[in-house]
Amino acid sequence: MIVGLAIGMRMTAAAMATTAVLLPAMLAGTIFVVVMTMIAALLLMPLARVDHRTAFFATAAAGMADMATVAQQRGGDPDVVSLMHAIRVASVVSVVPVLVIGFGEPGAPVQAGGAIESLPLLVMALGLAWLTALLMRPLPFPNPWLVGPILLGAALSGSGLLMVAIPELLIILAQLLIGISLGVRFKRALLLRLPRVVAAALVVSAYMIGSSAGAAWVMSSVSGLPYMTSFLALAPAGVTEMVITAKVMNLDAEIVAAFHVMRIAVIASTILLTFALFERLEKRLRDRPV
Repeated sequence: MIVGLAIGMRMTAAAMATTAVLLPAMLAGTIFVVVMTMIAALLLMPLARVDHRTAFFATAAAGMADMATVAQQRGGDPDVVSLMHAIRVASVVSVVPVLVIGFGEPGAPVQAGGAIESLPLLVMALGLAWLTALLMRPLPFPNPWLVGPILLGAALSGSGLLMVAIPELLIILAQLLIGISLGVRFKRALLLRLPRVVAAALVVSAYMIGSSAGAAWVMSSVSGLPYMTSFLALAPAGVTEMVITAKVMNLDAEIVAAFHVMRIAVIASTILLTFALFERLEKRLRDRPV
């Protein structure tokens, strides 16, 4: 919520116009992620010795809980799906920020133009962000606790109604809480029961990171976006973690958020159609003469 509000406050009218120009790149990035995860599923099947249903939902770039539920409904193994998602996100969150911070060029610190440092206004803005997230929870939006505050902050900042500065200490606190939430996803019993899946998940995660790095170079060359911004925009991890990394590096966090939100929204709304296409592809490959 804090991170979302901070990003939204940077979404001035000029910033939103710049983001809108990148819609074709966002669509292309989403298509890339869908294709990449399909290939990842094909890799996961023999490596982890899982069926195609489990492999597909385990590698789909969508929410872990949602994919585990859909996988179970479709005859997949929800435990494998949950474990794969947890390892993928943890791997990307552990590796990508290190690569970006270690090898990337940080941008200049950016604060919303005319942002006001006021505790009462900050409390009011956080309260509004909390209410916005609550109202969005029943709606089919990805990660309402991030997207809701982003939309609120963008509306307030873009319209000029309110631009409040978000203290850096709150951003650091948000990072700590997100790190803890990622760590508690791992259950010892599940890790011990599925060691082959753990190893396969690490291999597939490495493939995803490498593919995203290569695609980011192409996107950067075509769109003119900085390479590290493109990398974070295409990285197969949660929107919150990648956006925080972008913000820490003073990169275009709002653009990174826009890429991920579009990707999650499109994938979540078309997941069953994509699964049907994957089933046909997997069957064709399986029936192909050797």
